[in-house]
Amino acid sequence: MKTLRVALLGTGDIVRHHIEALRSAPQAIEIVAAVNPELDKAQAFCQTHAIPHAYDSTPTMLEAIQPDIVHICTPPGTHYELIIPCLEAGAWVVCEKPLCASLAQMQGIDEAERRTGKYVSTIFQWRFGSGAQHLKNLITAGNLGKFLVGTCQTLWYRDFTYYQTPWRGKWATDIGGTSTIHGIHLTDLFLWLMAGQTEWQEVMAMIGTLDRPVESEDVAMAMVRFDNGAVGSITNSAISPRQESHLRLDFQKVTAEVKALYYATNEHWLYTLPDHSPDQAAFEQWRTIQGNHTGNHVAQVAAFLTSMERNERPPVSGVEARRIIEFLASLYKSAITKQPVMRGSIGPDDPFYYAMNGQPVN
Repeated sequence: MKTLRVALLGTGDIVRHHIEALRSAPQAIEIVAAVNPELDKAQAFCQTHAIPHAYDSTPTMLEAIQPDIVHICTPPGTHYELIIPCLEAGAWVVCEKPLCASLAQMQGIDEAERRTGKYVSTIFQWRFGSGAQHLKNLITAGNLGKFLVGTCQTLWYRDFTYYQTPWRGKWATDIGGTSTIHGIHLTDLFLWLMAGQTEWQEVMAMIGTLDRPVESEDVAMAMVRFDNGAVGSITNSAISPRQESHLRLDFQKVTAEVKALYYATNEHWLYTLPDHSPDQAAFEQWRTIQGNHTGNHVAQVAAFLTSMERNERPPVSGVEARRIIEFLASLYKSAITKQPVMRGSIGPDDPFYYAMNGQPVN
């Protein structure tokens, strides 16, 4: 396969994970350009990372470089306006979360993919760890019995300094609050794992702005019903001094759970049988995870590049990317209207189709 030429949009902290993933790939990869609206920052970044070309304009870069792949590592509110021209320039796209700001933008991305024949994958690295992959396979095979109860907790801490970055905590630029920026990872993992057996059906939520100077929420709680009757709770917080990410899934036969913070290895996954279970023989197979790799950018980018080699849709794109965008729109609509929201009920005649807070986009 030819050497793939990659451009980076954005030069903030997150981009180092993308550089590591690209330079760890077995494929022939060359990072040829980086873009930052402040040219001096782009130049300094390129010098540090041995990247030959620095730009302060994405359109100029696309025309000059014509990259095969673009990695978007910019603030959330800019993603959509960058994704479309990158696709139209002939590039495949890897984009940080959240992929876009609304279901309307998700529809625009779908249309651009069909028009160009190129694809966009959004980063949800938790899915790609050996522990998550193992559990997904067990659920899909039906080995654990019916899913009954889920608890999904993203309890993180972001101090006042964190929110001094101008785009953070604002609906227009950060898309939402702690649910879209922090809790989105574990929520996506929860919904993706269960999609092998059941999809979420209804959400009833509350949000609050309790202790940070933000427009959006610093805490959220949601009750979720699945179409098989199972129930779940989701808690997202940016104000919890003891930080933890905890996902617990109770099936008929076993409890499966992971406790970590940002990354999980096999040691963070726990399987528990009820007393006097008849499934002791199968239990060893359920809790034995093959391999031991963290869900990180390296694993997801590797899967993306394999899909590109095969010219097939990459993971976490299309309907797999849409699920979390629809869920978040529904969570916010429920919290703001104080009413339950059903999956599939937010359409083009609904203001929450166009913005997470249901307000006109400036």
